[in-house]
Amino acid sequence: MTTRGIRLQKAISQAGLVSRRRAETLIGEGRVKVNGRVIAAPGTCLLPGDRLEVDGRTVTWAGPRATEVWALYKPRGCVTTLHDPEGRPTVQDHLPRSRQRLFPVGRLDYDAEGLLLLTNDGELAQRIAHPAHAVAKVYLVKVKGLVEREALARLARGPTLAGRRRRPVRARVLHTLVDKTWLEVTLREGVNRQIKKMFGELGYPVLKIKRYRIGPVTLEDMKPGQSRLLGKAEVARLVEGSPAPASADAAGEIGPTVS
Repeated sequence: MTTRGIRLQKAISQAGLVSRRRAETLIGEGRVKVNGRVIAAPGTCLLPGDRLEVDGRTVTWAGPRATEVWALYKPRGCVTTLHDPEGRPTVQDHLPRSRQRLFPVGRLDYDAEGLLLLTNDGELAQRIAHPAHAVAKVYLVKVKGLVEREALARLARGPTLAGRRRRPVRARVLHTLVDKTWLEVTLREGVNRQIKKMFGELGYPVLKIKRYRIGPVTLEDMKPGQSRLLGKAEVARLVEGSPAPASADAAGEIGPTVS
């Protein structure tokens, strides 16, 4: 079949039957048909007018949807998931008004705040979140203690977490106050709770985390719980991995708003 259109597993997922990963399993098991023919390749694409069946039942599917990417200021005390079995507040409570089915790209800890991207495009989410693409994520981090130069040098060489050397981390001191230090920290991979773990191992417990930049996208002047739809040019820069503006400007602009 043609390579244009919408991927089969994406059409099944958007129809609300199962997740995209589960749809790939159904396809591999020979349980999906297009125009009466069993399809075993997940990469197959549907065109308008194609008849889709799953387990012998006709599925109504939509054509290719316009990609949407939203920037959300995730508040503290909020889980980066759409449903939480523990009943805690989730980003679902702050989703923007969109007709599209949005889901978070990556995560932010429950007690962290700041920039979170949401999209209806799974492939774009993979492009942004996967460490192989090394999209820079920049944070303001407050730790207990006065961070020494050698600690920053260790991060620059690449911290060791769970016995594995990670990618180099750029960290610089913004200012100190009594026995606390504010830093700007740039990560290029998404290890779970990485900031807390690496500073904890260095002897500096983390007190606060605020992410203000992902690639070229920033929080701008949003408040906790607010969101904005990214324009086409901004999405293009995000996908292309354009470098972010000088971090010193961003730190000077946003840093004072966190205390």
